[in-house]
Amino acid sequence: MSMLMVVTESVPPRLRGRLAVWLLEVRAGVYVGDVSRRIREMIWFQISELAADGNVVMAWATNTESGFEFQTYGHNRREPIDVDGLRLVRFKPTNSPT
Repeated sequence: MSMLMVVTESVPPRLRGRLAVWLLEVRAGVYVGDVSRRIREMIWFQISELAADGNVVMAWATNTESGFEFQTYGHNRREPIDVDGLRLVRFKPTNSPT
């Protein structure tokens, strides 16, 4: 079992309801819990099936250099990248003219 956090934006109510079955919603769109790998993978399957045009990030505690791992779904300015084995986040440029 490991600590899991899911943050959602603009997802359908059906997904929010599904997440609330396994995790505690501590703020609007922010879910936390202590789940097994199998449950975490099942939650990610539900996210990928139900998130529609929304975006989601899921992070969990693990035995890595940073102490956690994460994955994302949907479009967001924050883009996960790998730098020498470390997962970092890069900001994409805005689409607004300068």
